[in-house]
Amino acid sequence: MFDTVLVANRGEIALRVIRTLRLLGVRSVAVFSDADADAPHVREADTAVRLGPADRSDSSAAETYLRTDQILDAARRTGAQAVHPGYGFLAENAAFARACADAGLVFIGPPPAAVELMGDKINAKEAVRAAGVPVVPGSRATAPTDEELVAAADEIGYPVLLKPSAGGGGKGMRLVRDPAELPTEIAAARRVARTAFGDDTLLLERWVDRPRHIEVQVLADAHGTTVHLGERECSLQRRHQKLIEEAPSVLLNAETRAAMGAAAVRAAESCGYTGAGTVEFIVPGIDPDSPAPAEGVRDFFFMEMNTRLQVEHPVTELAVAVTAPLPGAAAAPAQPQRLDLVEWQVRIAAGESLPFAQPDISFLGHAIEARICAEDPERDFLPTGGRILVLDEPQGEGIRVDSGVTAGSVITSAYDPMLAKVIAYGPDRPTALRRLRAALADTRILGVTTNTGFLRRLLAHPEVAAGRLDTGLVEQTAQQQPALLASAYSPARTADTTSATPSTAGSASSADTAGSAGSADAPSPAHLLYYAAALARHLDLTPATDGGGWTDPFSLPSGWRLGGDAAWTTHRLRASGQEPVAVSVRPITASNVAEPTDNRPGVTPEVEVRLGDGPVHRARAVRTGDRLHLTAAGLQTTFALAADGAPNPVGGPVTWLGIDGDAWPLHAYDPVGESAAGGAAHHGALTAPMPGTVTVVKTAAGEQVRRGQPLLVLEAMKMEHVIAAPHDGTVTELRATAGATVAMEELLVVVAPDEDGPAEQAAGRDAGAVAAEVTP
Repeated sequence: MFDTVLVANRGEIALRVIRTLRLLGVRSVAVFSDADADAPHVREADTAVRLGPADRSDSSAAETYLRTDQILDAARRTGAQAVHPGYGFLAENAAFARACADAGLVFIGPPPAAVELMGDKINAKEAVRAAGVPVVPGSRATAPTDEELVAAADEIGYPVLLKPSAGGGGKGMRLVRDPAELPTEIAAARRVARTAFGDDTLLLERWVDRPRHIEVQVLADAHGTTVHLGERECSLQRRHQKLIEEAPSVLLNAETRAAMGAAAVRAAESCGYTGAGTVEFIVPGIDPDSPAPAEGVRDFFFMEMNTRLQVEHPVTELAVAVTAPLPGAAAAPAQPQRLDLVEWQVRIAAGESLPFAQPDISFLGHAIEARICAEDPERDFLPTGGRILVLDEPQGEGIRVDSGVTAGSVITSAYDPMLAKVIAYGPDRPTALRRLRAALADTRILGVTTNTGFLRRLLAHPEVAAGRLDTGLVEQTAQQQPALLASAYSPARTADTTSATPSTAGSASSADTAGSAGSADAPSPAHLLYYAAALARHLDLTPATDGGGWTDPFSLPSGWRLGGDAAWTTHRLRASGQEPVAVSVRPITASNVAEPTDNRPGVTPEVEVRLGDGPVHRARAVRTGDRLHLTAAGLQTTFALAADGAPNPVGGPVTWLGIDGDAWPLHAYDPVGESAAGGAAHHGALTAPMPGTVTVVKTAAGEQVRRGQPLLVLEAMKMEHVIAAPHDGTVTELRATAGATVAMEELLVVVAPDEDGPAEQAAGRDAGAVAAEVTP
């Protein structure tokens, strides 16, 4: 066994590896960029080494976690004997694996030749085909020309899928249904592949109808033993990026499971694989109205092999058990034991043999994982960022959290958007689903918008609950039934004219499904969010009592007036991407205002509250720590609460409110200040739809532009977005510069519309943002 291992990664996977090393009694070495100097993985490691230029601060991946020379130097300085690459960055880089070997270090992963072979999607398909593994029909040439790709598509039939040969993780993939579009899509795919992977070689495959993405975990030692640990279903995806993974798959019968496992073992053996790896298959879906066959082997096709640990490996660790004795366990364990895949990566790299065989391995229960990412589902999943103000991670029976952040962590656009994974285990799938939904509801992240609430609602989708999955389900639902995946508390739903009944407005599960239907006398969940924000700000206006417990009544936000009813105190708020709103608050009676016991710090008296010109409701708020308990129309709803006073492009302090996994920032809105700042939100001003880096500027001040013309490119967290002109006009202001880092909603460019242009061309703040292909 090694004495010291360097972990060449960051975030939750670095923490995951470091903790296993500690259990093995192995000293850990972390590496970090300047942006990660205070990150949890740095604090958790026994020692840590800075990466980046010596003469300046540059936290980009290219200057830090992708610098082979600096990582090897860190290993040399700390006496590390081995390097664990985690996943991402250099994990599937054959040159890095060879460089480790040349430096006398053990690369905790497969041999460089296996990494190289399986990293080339074209040669990988030919290798596994020769080993008897079924592959998807497609192009066969090593480096097909555009003409050969078109010919292959004509031969196998449409639709077809273009994939970068050197790629992975869904980056650069393009689905083509129309033959006329193929040449254009080939050119675009080559550009993305060249930028993302330094290699524009493409392969083409037949598109499988209603495809299900099912992968098989393999383990192989250097002594001739290769086993599989069952499958994981990864069909719930968006833009080819996995969202939810589970084990086992509900689709597979025993015969198909055994056949896929055997095929995965053959694929691993075909390249001399050692360590932990994953063989990914595409499985044709079934008719939603027909049950899966109970007998017989279903069709399945090899897609690719990931020569590293997968993000979703925890579901295998929780759902699979072995009956053979493991190191440190009793000679004859009374109960099946779970595996730590990182531990077995390390043990295999250290030369140990696997002490179990295929008959010792079986599923025991069901596990499901949800990936929590810094992205906004309400804004087409654009990347987000910021400082985490509040972080509450779920706990409970069958719940595991692999996280790489803490309260105070700053999420930037420099790295992958995944913050954490929440995994639930149960004796059966329904139990695991219920536990995971509850755990996501208990996950509170304020300060950074995430997809947590969206994942929770996705798990309640009827098709998901029934196990009728395919890789297009999420996007189809988002297009056809968007309300099914939208939060009832979202500020975007304040325009709804109906309200939730008291029995549904405050119930997390019923509010998600019922939306805002119900009694007109009760505020909708979306109204409750604004009420909570206004009353939180109202509480901030209440001064603290002096030493004797007395408060100057004239300093209270009471709206008291001599000889008349109390005046309304108006709180103007704006949610991102929404129109400003006014929430008015006033006490119910003048005597209620003057009563000292009703003006305790953190507690509002019972007040009247109204959103805009809407109905008046009675409400009361109590703040305890980072919770705000709002009672309105006789129903109490509890929100997570945080205030962010840091400067922001929108201006004014920000109140963060969260419930059931969702969170929203509500900005103080100053109409006078915005007018003085020259805000032209509805007259061609384009703001950043996400925090990121301006990579290309394609226009200049004074230029005449046409509607839809690209003006600049913004990149963040593997996502590239083109900011396009919202209408014909003239660029009157250009604040963006190439290489500049911008915050969300920061003004980038203003396009004044032509006087004779159609009025309907005028667009909103980020109407010119056009989603582009995923890039690293």
